[in-house]
This record gives sequence, structure tokens and C-alpha cells, in this order.
Amino acid sequence: MGILIGAERISFEWPGKRVLRDQTLGVYEGDRIGIVGQNGDGKSTLLDLLGQVLEPDGGSITYRGGIAVGMLGQGDRLREDDTLEQAVVGDMPTYEWAADPRVRSIIAELVGDLDWNGRVGDLSGGQRRRADLARLLVGRWDVLLLDEPTNHLDLHAIRWLARHLRDRWPQGAGALLVVTHDRWFLDEVCEHMWEVHDERVEPFEGGYSAYIQQRVERNRVAAVMEERRQNMLRKELNWLAHGAKARTSKPKFRIDAAMALIENDPPLRNTVELHRMAMSRLGKQVIEMRDIAVSYPASQDQVGAEASAEAVPVLDGISWIIGPGDRVGILGENGAGKSTLLRVMCGRQRPARGWVKIGKTVRFGWLGQRLERLSAHDDWRVQELLGRFKRYYNVDGKPQSPEQMAERLGFTRKDFMTYVGALSGGQRRRLALLCVLMEEPNVLVLDEPGNDLDTDMLAVVEDLLDTWPGTLIMVSHDRSLLERVTDDQFSLIGGKLLHCPGGVDEYLDRLDAARSSQDEASLGQASPKQVSQRPEGSAPQKSPSNAERRELKKRFDAVERRMGKTEAELGRLQDELARVNPTDFEALLSKQAEVDSCSELLEDLETEWLELSDLLGNRG
Repeated sequence: MGILIGAERISFEWPGKRVLRDQTLGVYEGDRIGIVGQNGDGKSTLLDLLGQVLEPDGGSITYRGGIAVGMLGQGDRLREDDTLEQAVVGDMPTYEWAADPRVRSIIAELVGDLDWNGRVGDLSGGQRRRADLARLLVGRWDVLLLDEPTNHLDLHAIRWLARHLRDRWPQGAGALLVVTHDRWFLDEVCEHMWEVHDERVEPFEGGYSAYIQQRVERNRVAAVMEERRQNMLRKELNWLAHGAKARTSKPKFRIDAAMALIENDPPLRNTVELHRMAMSRLGKQVIEMRDIAVSYPASQDQVGAEASAEAVPVLDGISWIIGPGDRVGILGENGAGKSTLLRVMCGRQRPARGWVKIGKTVRFGWLGQRLERLSAHDDWRVQELLGRFKRYYNVDGKPQSPEQMAERLGFTRKDFMTYVGALSGGQRRRLALLCVLMEEPNVLVLDEPGNDLDTDMLAVVEDLLDTWPGTLIMVSHDRSLLERVTDDQFSLIGGKLLHCPGGVDEYLDRLDAARSSQDEASLGQASPKQVSQRPEGSAPQKSPSNAERRELKKRFDAVERRMGKTEAELGRLQDELARVNPTDFEALLSKQAEVDSCSELLEDLETEWLELSDLLGNRG
């Protein structure tokens, strides 16, 4: 297994921050490497150094003679006046690329929905990104360096890209290095991981899941060593403080030993864990939608009757009830109408047909993709923005200030004096999420909350949302995030809302079926999701795959967790009912109503648990 790229004792420093120091690395034939680390630790810098976009301040990077290295950076170098065809395939004759199944597959998946003869300058940012990725994949490369290749791709395209990269080279040939925050993608594609942190690059064997296991073990061993060091430190400091009073000085070697222990004490890395915030009371009714339809003009130039006659339906006859405590994820291709559905259900956009009823006690917490509300305060300092909220919040039974909660989300005291407009993308998204939560909503609506977050911070957000007690509605292309924090997934295909008990895999299978049949509308009517979350009269399913069984197990575990929480809540309400003054009939009726409501919810969960248990038993 020959070496393709060698990096010898490389160092690099940005103004005011060193990111790499004396690192020696090698990229070998057959390597499939995922690069992870916190935002700002140097992942993209490392990729730029290996791609010879940047020169190291020290050390050297060498390529094996004759290899071709292709790189996808965070920005593209496409020429504005080129057509899409010129940008993707260059001067390659049509008959040549059209006769190559590999190239046809790349074009069809990544840019098949775009005008082949249109100008690059007329494309949106996401479309340009897909065009640049297609341009790179069309080429023949020995090494591919990819920086966030899944940005602006939907779930179907992400799955396609993972398969393409796995099959691109024969076993033991070629090399891939990829920076991405998509943990599912890392597990599917990568066989080794590099973690960039503290000015060094640490290698791990296996994909993302194996990397996490090894990291946990590494941290456990480090914790044992740190505990021993702290015990020695306490003894040394105790000796310095309580030594012989008559002596005017301590032995110098003992003082030096204590100071060395203190100097070696590293700054704590931000370990973030937000607990349940105080919630507003949520009534039995949250959102009810009936026969919702939304259409957009096929062209922005269309107006009036012509526009309505040629309008493109985005949502078509959607009926849906979302209740208290529901946790739903919405899947769909780019442009399928997911964000539109969110706006309609929250009353931010009026449908062309149908109606939406929102409960009287509902308080929405909205986090959009563009962070519009945060952008209005770009000229404020973070400290000023946090000062707009209450002084203290009840977090896990303890008062917490907004600054303390921001520190739990990875902010430092130094960050508080930074202007909001100067924050990084990940910092802005974390700050926006914190501001939404500090408004104490009881219905949380999130549109791509995982954008710009590194893998560690995604785990933090997962932990926060996984324990958040209100109603959660989320759109995301990060399948790991979506499948962990939501209990039910629904997809938008052909304007219809479909329940996907099998999760993302079932959605992708349905999307493939819709594409192959070219009849998305009929697919949408096959399993409508109306009023209840479980489709009635479902047709017998074929023997499930292992992936479908895993999804059933996920739902089973989620329902089991909700049952445990609901049982505890029912016990608490029953205790409160027993303590109510028997002569206070109004209080008795009110508390009894709460007990009945919680009991009904528990019965529904038990029914669903039994159904899932039966499915898992029959499919064993």
C-alpha cells in the first residue's frame, strides 16, 4: 500500500491562532479518512494544506509522482459566464460524456433539475455548490479532498454520494479525505478518522461510531490519570499551606513540583449539557390542518390568472393533527415544500385552500434557516443581546443566567463582547437556538438546526432536544439528528404528506419508487397521513429489510421512553389529586381532568407499544 501524500512536521498559524504544530501525516492508497473536530480547530486548514492551496509555515507536503488530486473547497471557482455544461464537463464532447454511465449518473443526480444551457451566474448558492461537486466527481482523480460535500444536498443525494464514493475506486485504490458534520455519512464512507484538536491531528481506526467509542475510552483513561494528578496536587498544595509554621521557606524542590502540576493543568474544554427549561403550559390542542393546499407560480414573471392557471402545487390536500408532546421530523427533497409546510402550520403563511387551527395556549419557538431575527441584531454585542432576556431561568432546579446558559453552549466570556455579525456560522446558530429557548416556547419549530455545527456540538443539540419536553417539529437533512430526536417521520412527495414508520430508509425507498414510476401523485395518495399519525387500512407489507427492522426498534424504544415519562407524570398528578382539599370541587375537577388526559395519553402509548411489539415479534 503505497503512500500518495506525505506531510512532514507541518505547522500553520492564522493571525492570532495556531492550528497545527509539528504534525506528520500520511495518506495511503485505499485510505478513506473522515476529518472531525470543533469549529475553528483547523479541519479546513488541514485539507487546504494537503491540497496545496495553503503553504505550511513549517515542514513540507509532498505528492507521489504522477498522481492527480481533486479538491472541493468551501467556495467554488466557477466562471459566471460559463454554461452549466461548460462548468461540469468542460470541453468534453457530448457524445463522450453521454456514453459514460458514471458521468450520466453524476449529472442526473446532482444537476439533473437545472438548465443544462443556463448561466452559472444565474444559479443560487446551493445550485452552484452542486454544480461544483458534479464538476469534481466527473474528473478522474487518485485522491479526493472534500470539504463539506453534503452541504445543500438532500437526503437522497447524500445517500447517492455515499454510495458513489464507496464504489468510485477498486478496493485498496485511490484515497478520500472528507470534512463533514454528517455523522451518518462518515460512518457509511470512512474507514479511518482524524480528529483535529489542540494543534494536533489524532488518528483513529474505523468510522465515526468506532471513533466515538475510542474517544470515550481515551477520555476515561485520561480521567483516571487526571484524578491521580489532582490527588497529588491537593497533597502538595495542602503541604504548602500547612507545613511547619516555624520555617520561613519551603524546600524549593517541593514548591517546584507543585507549580509544575498547576502549570500542566489544561483549560477545560467546553462540555455542554443544557437541561430542561421552564415550559409554558400546553393544552390538548396544538395544531390542526385540514385540506391544505399551496401553489407557487411556475415562473416569477407570471402574475394574475396566468399564474394561477400554471401554478406548481407544493402542498396538495394535506390534513394533519399535531398533539402535545409529539416529536415529528419532516423529510423531502430540496424544493419539496418542507419550509412552506412549517410556515403554514405556524400561521406565518396563509394556504391557498384549507384551514389551520392553532391551540390557544401554543407559544411557538421558531428557528429558520437564515436566522432572520438574529440578523436584525448584527450590530449588537452578544452581551447586549443576552441582556434582553430575563435575568434568571430555572434550569434543572437551579437559577441560571443567560450568560451561564450561553457558556454551556460553548461560548466563552471573551465571546460576549463580540458583535453578533462577527460570529461564525456555528456560533450564530447556537446563539439563535439559545434565544429561542429563552423565550420559553412550548412548541419548537426548527428548520435545519444542524447547519454549521460540528459533530461535538451536534451531539450537544441532540441531547438538548432529546430531553426537551414540549412539542417538536423539525426539518433536517441530518438523518442522525432527525432520527434520534424525533419519534415519527413524515415525508413530502408530490405535494402529499406520507407517514414513514420505517424512517429515512422508507422515505428514500418511496422516493426511488416515485422517481422510477414518474407518478409521485399516485404514490402520495397510496398512504395519506390524515388526522391520526398511524395510517388506517394499510396494505400488507413485504418482508422488511434489516434497516426497516432497526427503524421499528427505534420507534419501539422511543415509545417505551415516552411511556416511562408519562407513567411518572400520571403518578405525580394522582398524588396531587389526593392532596386537593375535598371541599374544593373546582380544584378537584381541574386536577381530575389532568389525570384523565394523562391516562388517555398513556393508554394510546401502550396501544402503540403493543402494536410495535407485535410487529417486532412477527418479524423476528
